Amino acid sequence: MNQYPLWRYVFIVSIILLGLIYASPNLFPQDYSIFVSFQNRAENVDLIENKINERIDKIGVKPKTIEKSDTGLIIKFDDHQSRSTVMQSLNSVVDSTEAVLAYGLSPTSPKWLELLGASPMFMGLDLRGGVHFLMQVDTQAVKVQKLNQTFEEVKTTLREQKIRYQSATIDRDRIKISFGSAKLLAKSKEALNSKIETIDIFSESDKEIAIAVKENYLVESLENALQQNLTTLRNRVNEFGVSEPVIQRQGQSRVVVQLPGIEDTAQAKKIIGATASLEFRMVFMDGDIRDATSGRLPVGSQLFKKIDGSPVLLEKKVLLTGEYVIDASSGFDQQSGSPAVFITLDGKGSRIFSKVTRERIGRPMAVVFIEQRKGKRFEEVINIATIRDQLSKRFQITGLANTENARTLALLLRAGSLAAPMEIIQERTVGPTLGETNIRSGYRSVIIGLVCVMFFMLFYYGKFGLFANLALLVNLVLIIAVLSALQATLTLPGIAGIVLTVGMAVDANVLIFQRIREEIANGNTPQMSIASGYKKAFSTIADANITTLIAALVLFSFGTGPVKGFAITLSIGIVTSMFTAIVGTRAIVNLLYGKKAKLDLKI
Repeated sequence: MNQYPLWRYVFIVSIILLGLIYASPNLFPQDYSIFVSFQNRAENVDLIENKINERIDKIGVKPKTIEKSDTGLIIKFDDHQSRSTVMQSLNSVVDSTEAVLAYGLSPTSPKWLELLGASPMFMGLDLRGGVHFLMQVDTQAVKVQKLNQTFEEVKTTLREQKIRYQSATIDRDRIKISFGSAKLLAKSKEALNSKIETIDIFSESDKEIAIAVKENYLVESLENALQQNLTTLRNRVNEFGVSEPVIQRQGQSRVVVQLPGIEDTAQAKKIIGATASLEFRMVFMDGDIRDATSGRLPVGSQLFKKIDGSPVLLEKKVLLTGEYVIDASSGFDQQSGSPAVFITLDGKGSRIFSKVTRERIGRPMAVVFIEQRKGKRFEEVINIATIRDQLSKRFQITGLANTENARTLALLLRAGSLAAPMEIIQERTVGPTLGETNIRSGYRSVIIGLVCVMFFMLFYYGKFGLFANLALLVNLVLIIAVLSALQATLTLPGIAGIVLTVGMAVDANVLIFQRIREEIANGNTPQMSIASGYKKAFSTIADANITTLIAALVLFSFGTGPVKGFAITLSIGIVTSMFTAIVGTRAIVNLLYGKKAKLDLKI
């Protein structure tokens, strides 16, 4: 009646052993580390290693170890202060074209655990330290951009169909076009409806129509812009050098960016918030700059400013944009020794650039740097050079103010431009010291909760309380093992979920033990009481845990950040506690009492 077959005991022991193996890496401390990843463009790896070693020796901070990895080096330290000092110094001598430096933590667990795939849990931002940004996409800018694109598409379609219009303007969220006759209006409506699927056309009068972009296409444009921004942000963060970043969508128009280990928040904000691109234009040769600055712009020209603030007149026509750039690296011009950015174009871009430069040899061409900051567009001519030869896939841009500007421009061009402007609406910084304090506080809360629950169970249920306590310890091990195996991120709310699970985990045993007491009080035999207690309490336990699990899954699906962390640990805790409280304690009871014919059961 109260006996398990051998295979079931083997199964339970196997689960416990696996739990101990995958939870054990968390017992070993982690080293504060700098991960050095050599770039493919780095020509001499040994030279870079020597430069790093010489710099570390010079500043007098001795690392714990310097180890080689598949991608570069891992420099380990005993404390975050030493790591921070070395990182700041290395950033001044190691160029981004040579290597990417990233903060991180290195496990110190034995190699045999690593071979089994057992790694410690990731620590969240509130436990490791770093910066948290909440970014808002400018949805209005996306709508304006889509309207402008539609405006150009409408005018192009009318020109292709040879339909003449008197005027075309954008009025708020509508495009208004007037014609000389009702016949032309009817013809234009027919042409636009057949060629452009994204618009709705309304007749304002016999000679004027209003055009609006369909709402579903605006929603689709916002969705595409948000997805592109997520990709761009991930690329930028990877280039910036951050280990284990969190970049995820929140709601319809917001993005959460968490950068563990980052201490230079100003540089992080500059990198993730910028929207940079390039335009290549020819210098306008037929205009007077003094007339242009006074407001009399020649037809086909546009006025810009150079880095030094002086005006320059360029052609309106854009020869090439930054969207064709597939690689960019910073360095120095071999002839002048000034900072430069080396650009590589994709196939289509190289064909376009080859054609336009071949046709314009001997003429000056300008490079316009475009950046979006806080919803405003900033344009600056960073370079003007005479085209001496036909340019193609690879070329360089000079005229940059300093090496830092060259590095930033190269990074932004490699990572791509944001599809829509974004603004940082919330910023939170957690220092490494505060992170360590949070870890200690979190662990202390788990231990105190565990001890209090175990003392109560032991006091109230005696030997059966001891069984429940053993199951509770195994449950805690299994939670940590699952989190480690899944490489889930542990946060303070996640620790709160574990503390809650510790209290909830004994609920099942309380129900079972109380049912066993009732059965004994009703005059049933001890063996019958044990079997009846586990059987009759099971449905109640299952119902309670399933409803709690559903609530946790809903929290995970619709929650954000801290709520998700809480939901993850709560969900895992519910599943593991049902296993340990029902199957685990039953196995102990069966093993100790299952074969006893005469039993004096005290509970």
